[in-house]
Amino acid sequence: MKIDVYADVVCPWCYVGERRLEQALAERPNLAVERHWRPFQLRPEMPAGGMPRAEVLGRKFGGPERLRVMDERLAEVGAADGIRFAWERVTTSPNTVDAHRLILFAAERGLEWPLAHALFAAYFTDGRDLNDHDQLVAAAESVGVAGEEARVYLASTRGMAAVAESQRTAEELGISGVPFYVIDDRYGLSGAQPVEVFLQVLDAYAGTAAVG
Repeated sequence: MKIDVYADVVCPWCYVGERRLEQALAERPNLAVERHWRPFQLRPEMPAGGMPRAEVLGRKFGGPERLRVMDERLAEVGAADGIRFAWERVTTSPNTVDAHRLILFAAERGLEWPLAHALFAAYFTDGRDLNDHDQLVAAAESVGVAGEEARVYLASTRGMAAVAESQRTAEELGISGVPFYVIDDRYGLSGAQPVEVFLQVLDAYAGTAAVG
């Protein structure tokens, strides 16, 4: 079974959804799953250096008070799944193209999911600036990617076309929000579903595939 995961590293629901999918897969150890990160930028128009998070999201969601309420709700949801959203540390809304590129680079070494998890934690728990190449390289090194290789890669334009192509593919599939999961190029599932829903989908699809 192949699962394409369309997500962004600054999307909190993507972090929650990935944690829940991991839990579901852990409960189905005999299910052979090939899982791929598919870049989706929530704000591809974001300036290269990013912008203050409070400014960007406060404007989007109707002001600082509404943003605070949403953050509190997400903190409660995340805590139930073992995720700490430290909103007091998250001050930037970065352009995530470099983070996506680095995940694709790590995928060539079989490390895309360790790095994706490291970047989620770096941003949401540690408040790292994902536009800072030093911070990105540190995350890559933490999961076993050679730091100098990652730095040289980020200084190049490699991976830019792949990120843009993934975005176009998502649009062609009608994906307007993430997380979004595409199973074997045929079945789509949207949102950070509960573990039980992921299990139901995995079981149902595995059964259909076996019959087919």
